[in-house]
Order: sequence, then C-alpha cells, then structure tokens
Amino acid sequence: MQWSLFVLILMGQCSFFTCHLYEYHFIQENRSWDDAQSYCTEKYTDLATVSNMRDVERLTNPPQTGAWIGLRSINEADIKEWHWSLPGEKYNPTECEPEWGPDEPNNGGNHPKNCVKIKLSQKWHDVRCSHRLNFICYNETGPQKYFLIVDPKYWLQAQSHCRKHHTDLVSGLTEIRSEEFKSITKEFNHDHLWIGLFRDTWSWSDGKNVSFRHWDPVLFKDEALKTCAMTTENGKWNSDKCTVKKPFYCYDDKVILINESKTWDEALDYCRANHSDLVSITDSHQQRWVEKRAKMADTEFVWLGMRYTCTLDLWFWVIDRLVCYHNWAQQEKTEGCDRATAMERDGKWYKKADNEKFNFICVK
Repeated sequence: MQWSLFVLILMGQCSFFTCHLYEYHFIQENRSWDDAQSYCTEKYTDLATVSNMRDVERLTNPPQTGAWIGLRSINEADIKEWHWSLPGEKYNPTECEPEWGPDEPNNGGNHPKNCVKIKLSQKWHDVRCSHRLNFICYNETGPQKYFLIVDPKYWLQAQSHCRKHHTDLVSGLTEIRSEEFKSITKEFNHDHLWIGLFRDTWSWSDGKNVSFRHWDPVLFKDEALKTCAMTTENGKWNSDKCTVKKPFYCYDDKVILINESKTWDEALDYCRANHSDLVSITDSHQQRWVEKRAKMADTEFVWLGMRYTCTLDLWFWVIDRLVCYHNWAQQEKTEGCDRATAMERDGKWYKKADNEKFNFICVK
C-alpha cells in the first residue's frame, strides 16, 4: 500500500473508531443484588459500572428492564461527596471553595440539600433537588456552548433535558468561570439557576469513583429502603430493595497491568502472544480507566501502544489509528525516531526511548 493512501485511511478512522476496554454481560437469572455481585465477581469483574451516556447505550442495546447494576446507596449522610454531572469533571474542594456563597454549603433545615443553584451574584448555594428552577445546558461541540432554558424543572428533570438535547448541565470550574457563561447569568433577570453540581450517598460496587448517574426523574425517589440501582425500560435508572431478585448486568475488565519490566517491543510481543495487544487510548474515559491501572505499577512509567514512525512522521497506535485524543505532558509531543509512549502514574504521557524497560498494560 502506498504511504499516502495509508495515511488517508488512518485519517479517516479518527472520527469514528472507538475501542472498548471492558464488556457488559446481561445475566438473565433472578438474584438479589448481593448474590448478583457475587456471581459477577466470580465469573467476570463486578456488577456493571456505568461511566457515561455511551455506556448507557451499550448497556441497554438491546434493552432489558428491571436489571441490577453495580450502584448502591450506603445511606450515610455524613460521607456525601459533591460531584459534577458531566462525566470526567472532578470536584476539587479547595479550588471550588471561593465559588460558594457565605456559610455555604450548609445543608440547613429538615430536608437534605443535595443540588446546587447559582445566583445572580455568581455564588453557589445548596438547595433541595425538588425545587423547580431554570437551568443552563452545555454543549461539547458546535458554535454555541451554553443554552439558557427558561422552563423551571426539578434538578433531575433539568439534567435529563440537557442530556437529551445538548450534552449535560453546565459543569466544571473552567466552564462556570468562563466569561461567556458569566455573561449569560448576568443578563438573566431571575437569580436562581441550576448548575450540574450534586451530591449523594451512592457508590459503585467495584470501588471506582465514577460520578455518572442516570436516574429517571419521574420514578426515582431516593427512598431509604430502596438502596440498590436498576435499569428501567427507558434506559434510565430507578432503585429497589436489594433483596428483590432480578436479572443483572456484569462487566468484564479487559485491561491488564503486567508488572514485568520490558522494552516497548518486548511488551508488544508479550501482549500479542498472551492477550490481544498493548493498550490504545482513544478518549478521555479510556484514559481514566487505564490511568487507574498505571497507579499500581512497580515502575514510574508504563508502556502504552503508541509509537512514532519516522517514515510517516507521525505518532500512531498499534491498532493502526492516528492519535486523535492525547494526554501529553507539557512539551512532550515531539518527534524522535525509536521513540514510544509511556504513561506516568499521574496519567500524563511521555515519549521514551523504546529500549527502556517499564511495566506495561495489555488488553485482553
């Protein structure tokens, strides 16, 4: 194949290719939530963890109703954590502290205040999620990023609307501190708007700190006795008593950390001989998934399945895909023959001589 044609084929694959680092399995056998988790940890990895809307689509295609997933409420108000609605955004208490209004969050009164509104003053206030407020949606793509929705809804209803028509409720300090966002809130003549900040007592059975929630705004009531999450017919989630027997979803993790130090070529040969390949990362969600494995390595860096080709003058993945998503450390994306990509434990990517020896990450 001519090199120019090869490059064109690679270029065309940037926009649509996605590799999955874990698989879902629907188990059509009625079990309690605890028994379902035991089954999943024995046969696969754990009950299903769902990280974003893409996972929701994968999980519910074909749709199955009333099936357990790996989300459970421990029902202890004192350990509630704040999360952003948009997957991937992390709430940092120190950075966010200046954004709160005086004496906020206070969780005052007889009812928990688990959702956040922004006032005309640009300050945040915790409030009951059952209030009806206008809200601001966020678009990841397109010329317009923010959409003011003047249609008062509960917080869950607002979140559902934004995910259906845009990307999500506006989330993250980068967006909320932007001048474009501030101009919208200043021009609006009402002083209360939902933003995508919430807290709850729900956590995933595999221990992953995934903040994504997809509750049905009509069905879900967060009742004290119904502390295990399940899918519904429309793909959204509700909760039920954990002792009720239902079918369930397991997931199988395909990412494997190899705690042996090898050169890049040796790592590639090992993965292909014993598993599938060295890991490739095509989006931010996969980055977070692999990053958790890298933290457990014995070496400072782990090899990824990316290499630089001097012939084509570009970086590419071993699955023959160009690097469309990246997480390079500052000033690290530079050319160099005999160079491959390694991830540091903090998740940043670095170019390394391919004869250095590190642990590495394979895909089953």
